[in-house]
Amino acid sequence: MRPVLRVLWEDWADRELPLPSYETAGAAGADIRANLRPEERAAGVTLAPMERRIVATGLRVEIPLGFEMQIRPRSGLALKHGITLPNTPGTIDSDYRGPLGVALVNLGAEPYTVRHGDRIAQMIVAPVVQVAFEVVEALGDTARGVGGFGSTGRS
Repeated sequence: MRPVLRVLWEDWADRELPLPSYETAGAAGADIRANLRPEERAAGVTLAPMERRIVATGLRVEIPLGFEMQIRPRSGLALKHGITLPNTPGTIDSDYRGPLGVALVNLGAEPYTVRHGDRIAQMIVAPVVQVAFEVVEALGDTARGVGGFGSTGRS
């Protein structure tokens, strides 16, 4: 049985827009749409180059305990327009109940307008394991050791 993500519309949200959806049978992420506030819908929301902004989705969610929601960029927006997420992946914890907004940044050279209903990001719901922390005198050895940040080569 699949976990259920409970969704609540914001009072002002356009309920005619689709809920997040998987666009293909093999999709890992469900596309999230911009659900702009009524006063923004006609003109959209324009991001100047290097501007960051939270774009509304009109949703609140209840993520099942033991899961998180990751918000990730859409590859087409990133490649074609330079629109991505400044904190990718963004994590939404299972105990958060506030509005679901998507932090976008325009890394492109031209202004970009997000229109009402545009698919702006994708969500992945994934299991979470919380660990215990233990202070020790030494860590176990590995072949890699302390090598990091490119230490394993180019390929």
